[in-house]
Amino acid sequence: MKLVQLHYTCAPPGPDGSGFRFTAVSPGAPVSLLREARRLIGYEPPRDAPDHPTAEQLASFPESLSLSVLSDGSRLLARSVYTGADHDGRWGNFHTHAVHLPQPADSGPTKGALPITSWGSSQWASDTPPGGPPAPLERVPAPGRHDAAGLAEFVAARGPWLAGFFADVRRLAEDPAAPRVVPVERDSTAVARWIMLACSVLPHQRGQWLTFTTYTRRPLLARQRIIGVLPEDAAGLGGQDHRYRLYDATRALGTDAEPGTGSGDVWADTAARVWSAGRQALLAEVRPLPPGRPYDAGPLAALALAAGITLDSAGRTAATEWAAEHGAALDEGRLHALTEALARPARDRSPAEAAARGRLPAAPAAWGRPAAYESLVALALTEAVRGAGPPPPVGALGAATRGRLATELGPELRAALADPEREPGERAGLLRVAAAIGVDATELVPEVARGLALALLAEPQRAYGEDARAALTELPALRHLLLNRLNAFVVGDPAAGVRVFTRTGLRLRAADPVRYLHMCAAAPEVLASVPDRVAALSALVERSGSTVHADPLVLRTAMRLVWDGEPPSAAEASLLLSTTGAAPHVEAGTCGTLARAAVRAPADDAAAEELAPRLLEQFRAELPEPLRPSLLLLELARNLRAGTAGPGWVRTALDLRSLDPEPGPRDHAYAAVAERLLGDDRPEGELRALIESNDVELLAAYRRLAGDPALPDRLRRSPRRLAGCFAAWSSQPQAGPVWQETRTDLLDRVLRPVVRGLAPAESAAVEEELNRLGGRWVEEFRAWQRPGAFGRLRDRLRPSSRRRRPPPGPAGPAPSPPPDVPARHDDDRVDGTAAGGPA
Repeated sequence: MKLVQLHYTCAPPGPDGSGFRFTAVSPGAPVSLLREARRLIGYEPPRDAPDHPTAEQLASFPESLSLSVLSDGSRLLARSVYTGADHDGRWGNFHTHAVHLPQPADSGPTKGALPITSWGSSQWASDTPPGGPPAPLERVPAPGRHDAAGLAEFVAARGPWLAGFFADVRRLAEDPAAPRVVPVERDSTAVARWIMLACSVLPHQRGQWLTFTTYTRRPLLARQRIIGVLPEDAAGLGGQDHRYRLYDATRALGTDAEPGTGSGDVWADTAARVWSAGRQALLAEVRPLPPGRPYDAGPLAALALAAGITLDSAGRTAATEWAAEHGAALDEGRLHALTEALARPARDRSPAEAAARGRLPAAPAAWGRPAAYESLVALALTEAVRGAGPPPPVGALGAATRGRLATELGPELRAALADPEREPGERAGLLRVAAAIGVDATELVPEVARGLALALLAEPQRAYGEDARAALTELPALRHLLLNRLNAFVVGDPAAGVRVFTRTGLRLRAADPVRYLHMCAAAPEVLASVPDRVAALSALVERSGSTVHADPLVLRTAMRLVWDGEPPSAAEASLLLSTTGAAPHVEAGTCGTLARAAVRAPADDAAAEELAPRLLEQFRAELPEPLRPSLLLLELARNLRAGTAGPGWVRTALDLRSLDPEPGPRDHAYAAVAERLLGDDRPEGELRALIESNDVELLAAYRRLAGDPALPDRLRRSPRRLAGCFAAWSSQPQAGPVWQETRTDLLDRVLRPVVRGLAPAESAAVEEELNRLGGRWVEEFRAWQRPGAFGRLRDRLRPSSRRRRPPPGPAGPAPSPPPDVPARHDDDRVDGTAAGGPA
């Protein structure tokens, strides 16, 4: 894909018109692109610009380089310059040369290109190229000449603003509603450098999509995220920090602030110090470092310290915390330089920095020579016991130092182990310290194990740090107690037990007597390899080493693992009940789970109707009372479809509906009621109960089933069924508005098209069936088919029509409908007797 070029200026009249227009466009540019681009490009000279500038003055006019996002997600990179007089000699002309950058930005001709680097490119044209439409470009316009000295001078002059600027740029990248950034400069080249700085600290793709303009006279109308303006155009933006963040380099800052201070954003402060030190290459080197978060201050601060850049305590703390986790990502030279920088005295060292520094020796093998850290380890261990940081490893300590620390720290160490405010992993690490330096803390191990178990269930990755791992490996008594505590806790929350084994390195041995933990550890493998969830439950129970009859809690734990706290499907619940029997579910308290499997099944799930009677029979007192009406509705649906329901089933369904059942069982029962009412053996009293119920949802179910697209074919084939439907749907028009709407819709939308298509013999067969139901049904059927019959009857029966009469009009016959409008054939039934026959 190539990049379309556009040229726009005020040109002499031609085939495409006169005035400002596109004077040259690459082939294939869509009209929609030109229409949208026209609204984005333009140029107004500065307020104090001379009316008739000389060539030298024209060269000093601001240059507008802008990047805008179009409605389809693509981008428009445009350069606009003032050209002075137009073809008629009138002043006020400009020329815009634009390039369309389609998506995506990580492939094709736009791959790797930052739009702002095209500033000063020799490929930008200041007038329309001769020779017709320009060919599309192969790539984004080539970068202009890199002025390293000018950029360094620019950074030095604006150092006090850099941290705040980078913090605002970060907000632009993270929050679409963040305030826009407005550099105020007298030279548009300086604005371009602001934008280059912004793109340098962003991830590369975000830099490609950061919209900007280096110059505009109307910043309030600009759509870009970074907006360059002259000082006289920035006056209206003051006092709107929620919308615009101004960086006015045309005025003095008023203080001698050090670069990289004052933003409150450690990442932004560090980036400012890196730029001020001229080491901006570090911004690219930091991107591959873990953990891969683009605005994490830790890795950037670590590289800065290793490069000899001075940071404040917040920056050093971020570097230390990052190095404690990801120090292996640094080569030996940088790691040595970083540790040396962190070891230097600092008057501004905060408690957070001291605590982070104490964690550095946590993995001595990763740092090269552990013996070199003995004094640092001893200091960090003392601070850890006193609550100033995590406990370090003690492998680097000599025998003399161990004995001295045991004497000095023994009482404090025991107090720290008993302190419930300490982090569980830290207390486990202190147990290792106690064992290593010879301090007896046997009676404190159970409480440490309990605290570590709770922490592992809540935040496995955080709790299972290096201290906890090492303590569980080196202290068998701690591991034994921890597993026992975890085994007791996961019965109530087995998913937390699964997280312990999937997110940490904790592993069980076959001989560990912790049956619930064995199920949690095996759950991911079993669930991935056994698609049948009931079979997966059996496999997990087998892994526990027990049975559901010997320990019903095994059943409850396994069900929670397999279905993750949700009920199984109705078919699964039925199979599970058949496999285990009822007694284990009573003991395990899982009867409610089986009941929820039935009541939450989809409305078309026949297995729910079969499951409900079994549950009602086998679990009487154990079923949750709120679910009982739902189960009874499912049982009613089953009995209706089996033909075993006793009389009054419509009233039964309505009574159970009043007890607030779940939607699924209600829909099951209502569908079964409607199906029975539309069958051949419908009792007359049940239809009357339906009509008189005026129940919106029940009548909607009846109406929905009666409107099945297959019903017309069945009606055509069965005169008896058609006659029954007519009689049923013509009954009791006065019963209520819901029934009135239902019967009107069914007669008009379902029955009428069928009747119109009947042959005379078929119609006679229907009348014969109606005659069996009662002589007047034939008369009603014939009247219903006459043009306008239904409308007249409906108006006569509707009270509102009697109250509202049409105004008197001129005498004479009513106008006939146009010949192309078919006459409406409505219908109704005037008496309120119940109808017989199938419906």
